[in-house]
Amino acid sequence: MAKDYVDPPAAPLYDTAELKKWSFYRALIAEFVATFLFLYVSIATVIGHKKQVGPCDGVGLLGIAWAFGGMIFVLVYCTAGISGGHINPAVTFGLLLARKVSLLRAVAYMAAQCLGAICGVGLVKGFMKHDYNTYGGGANTVAVGYSTGAALGAEIIGTFVLVYTVFSATDPKRNSRDSHVPVLAPLPIGFAVFMVHLATIPITGTGINPARSFGAAVIYNHTTAWNDHWIFWVGPFLGALVAALYYQQVLRAHAAKTLSSFHSNPSI
Repeated sequence: MAKDYVDPPAAPLYDTAELKKWSFYRALIAEFVATFLFLYVSIATVIGHKKQVGPCDGVGLLGIAWAFGGMIFVLVYCTAGISGGHINPAVTFGLLLARKVSLLRAVAYMAAQCLGAICGVGLVKGFMKHDYNTYGGGANTVAVGYSTGAALGAEIIGTFVLVYTVFSATDPKRNSRDSHVPVLAPLPIGFAVFMVHLATIPITGTGINPARSFGAAVIYNHTTAWNDHWIFWVGPFLGALVAALYYQQVLRAHAAKTLSSFHSNPSI
């Protein structure tokens, strides 16, 4: 049976020709601005929530989760056609492993994302400096009562959910066979971020995005923000690695090959 979809060709590992294209730099600008806006809105929401006194004041944890998930939905929608709408080094890493982007582009994206995150959090501090310094700067830390292992596991699983959703929502096979269904890829991606925040905020404040954690740590720059900072790089990268292997090697490759072998060899 012929394919009713076309897989895009694998991206070269290292392609210097990209450096000569305006589209490459346009994509970097888009990633920088998107991550800048993402951190500004989300961290400002966190600080605004923490400054409230009454139990019913502010947006609550549900509102914080909506701020993160909603901004990802909006920004992925706005930038997907320009840069792919990664806005997260872990997502970029997962797509690099799947050969969706080149190594050169992946490194450049991560640098733009981290710089955008620093600037976004810096703007929050500039607008609300006293509250920012008083209420922890939106930095990711391991919550009291949770071990380092639990925090690392939460970051791995949370990022797995996100990157798995990214692969599924952008799969050309799904897009072809579900073309009659008006599925908007940024929507499930934003919802994945929302749901993961609901589960993980009590444990780590929810990283699942090294640029988000790095930007907050750089601007807040207190010991508490750096003590377990490695968790918010290692966890998301491991989660992205597992998601990429699972989706590409199990769901999209090995399972199909096994099924094909079964049909061609009835004795198996």
